[in-house]
Amino acid sequence: MVDIVLLVGKLVLLALLYLFLFAAVRAGLGYVRAAGPAAPGARLALAVVEGPRALMGTRIPIAGPVVIGRSPGADIVIADDFVSSTHARVTPDTEGGAVIEDLGSTNGTVVNGVQVVSAVTLSAGDVIDLGTVRLKAVKE
Repeated sequence: MVDIVLLVGKLVLLALLYLFLFAAVRAGLGYVRAAGPAAPGARLALAVVEGPRALMGTRIPIAGPVVIGRSPGADIVIADDFVSSTHARVTPDTEGGAVIEDLGSTNGTVVNGVQVVSAVTLSAGDVIDLGTVRLKAVKE
């Protein structure tokens, strides 16, 4: 009797696991579809050019608002003592570029050597410094 109960329990657990995986994949596909097909070279991406070895060479497309910070909830997590929990936000604009704004970080955000005090429009080639990390805006 105990064996039958354990078998039924295993089958129910397996069915719940498959339902969870199905829901997770379905939600993920929704996020991928929401971004939509972008024309090549029409959008910007952020490329890590200096910083932790784990992030080097990483390219993050700016398809929606991207929060950069030390917090695990940020879209780009940078483990650097000079980066605030939610340091900056990069938002795409309608012309295929992007806008960066500092979110009240302690050490500030610098674009092309100039401290960001209000929203700054980014274009390809712009360099963003956050603590010891350097990002570059590049065409996708």
